[in-house]
Amino acid sequence: MKELNIDIYLGDSKEVLRQFGDNSIDLIFTSPPYADQRKQTYGGIHPNNYVEWFLPISEQLLRVLKPTGTFILNIKEKAVNGERSTYVIELVLAMKKQGWLWTEEFIWHKKNSYPGKWPNRFRDSWERLLQFNKEKKFNMYQEEVMVPTGDWAKSRLKNLSETDKIRDKSKVGSGFGKNISNWLNRDMVYPTNVLHLATECNNKNHSAAFPEDLPEWFIKLFTKEKDVVLDPFMGSGTTNLVSYKMGRNTIGIDIHPDYYEMVKNEIESFQLILNEPKVKYEKAKNNGRTELRGKQHRNISRKKDS
Repeated sequence: MKELNIDIYLGDSKEVLRQFGDNSIDLIFTSPPYADQRKQTYGGIHPNNYVEWFLPISEQLLRVLKPTGTFILNIKEKAVNGERSTYVIELVLAMKKQGWLWTEEFIWHKKNSYPGKWPNRFRDSWERLLQFNKEKKFNMYQEEVMVPTGDWAKSRLKNLSETDKIRDKSKVGSGFGKNISNWLNRDMVYPTNVLHLATECNNKNHSAAFPEDLPEWFIKLFTKEKDVVLDPFMGSGTTNLVSYKMGRNTIGIDIHPDYYEMVKNEIESFQLILNEPKVKYEKAKNNGRTELRGKQHRNISRKKDS
């Protein structure tokens, strides 16, 4: 029997990561401090210096990630003096030169984002989730995140034309085509690259906590049980706790002592709950009456076969 590990480290990610072996991580999911934000907790990094600051960290992440692994980077540029910063675009280009493949970009639509008014734009209601890989072939378990087909299928698939039954070429000349009949009698379909999730209403004593559903979706998509999930900017520890609950080994790193202690205490509390004695009730007959008798046992749900 082998227990799952949940390990957290206090320190600078680019230094702590040097302790880890090459090709040892299955999924990196993280949201680093955004440029010029969280100054009270992380000091703030100027947009002009962001790429230079991040590349030594991404260099170590490239080394520790398995060739079959994935790196998901949650980040969003802000507007300064009425203009969007370009540091995220510059970072993507720099990481490509570093050896990363920029495979995909997911959008997190924040369903409950705060309203506001600006003279030249509307409120921010989405963030980027950039997917990077080392190789073109990587582990991806698409069936784990399938979604219900939806009501559109009832009317759209009811009466199919002849062109719906073949791979119909796009009428706008894009070169793309579709065979509508492929979706007959299907209850589940693959999702889009837009995730509609609410923000974290309880900030967990952290200035930028994201909802548990966010890392959970990507953990399902890119890992299986016993894989290793890393968050090099763990903050409130959401990624690590979700990973552990899902049966993954997990590693978290943060440079802020208060966050490190907070996550450490939360992990200890969580493990106590998992391992506290449970009461299992069994039926027993006593003079013709059925009684429930309590029986103590230990919860070993965190143990997996080796």
